[in-house]
Amino acid sequence: MAEIVNLKKLRKDKARREREREAEANRLRFGRTKAQKAADKQAKQREGRSIDDKKLD
Repeated sequence: MAEIVNLKKLRKDKARREREREAEANRLRFGRTKAQKAADKQAKQREGRSIDDKKLD
């Protein structure tokens, strides 16, 4: 005999999997740790100071 399934539950599970897949894609595309953001900010500041130090007045 065939197994009885709840179609409502299957639809909800499918939607949940799709949302999880989209969330994972967004995490890969946009997600950066706080440490990564801070390191980039510091590098940009260091670069700006280096350029300012080399300017002739």
